[in-house]
Amino acid sequence: MIRTLLLLAVLALGTAPALAVQPDEVLDDPSLEARARTLSAEVRCLVCQNQSIDDSNAELARDLRLLVRERLVAGDSNEEVLDYLVARYGPFVLLEPPKTESTLILWYGPAVLLGLGAIAVVVTLARRRKSAAPTPLTPEERRRLDALLDEGDDGTGRTA
Repeated sequence: MIRTLLLLAVLALGTAPALAVQPDEVLDDPSLEARARTLSAEVRCLVCQNQSIDDSNAELARDLRLLVRERLVAGDSNEEVLDYLVARYGPFVLLEPPKTESTLILWYGPAVLLGLGAIAVVVTLARRRKSAAPTPLTPEERRRLDALLDEGDDGTGRTA
């Protein structure tokens, strides 16, 4: 039982996100360090692209973490630090890019495409349903069919 609990504890700790912040990067002031961690979680690693600089072990991520800490120590606000990074590296440096005219398609494009796809499916199914219903025979077609059926009937219910 104890072995099982220890194994579960090791597995749970092993699946926690590994932070790449090195001990020599940590600031002495706990409030500044907390701000640095918050900002680092919002900044994209330009090498990994799918991780924040707080989670990345890349050298560029380390440089960006140090830059964030330098700006905080210099007295910049969180917004000023992010503005500095965006001015230097572009809006791609943020894990959640701002909603601007140039990024509207990125933000709303998938929802629009999904909506258009749903409309196309509904229209296609409605057309199939309409075309799948048999149309009744015209009086002329009915007479012709009856004539053909009478022609092949030998009176026993079997066709000749």
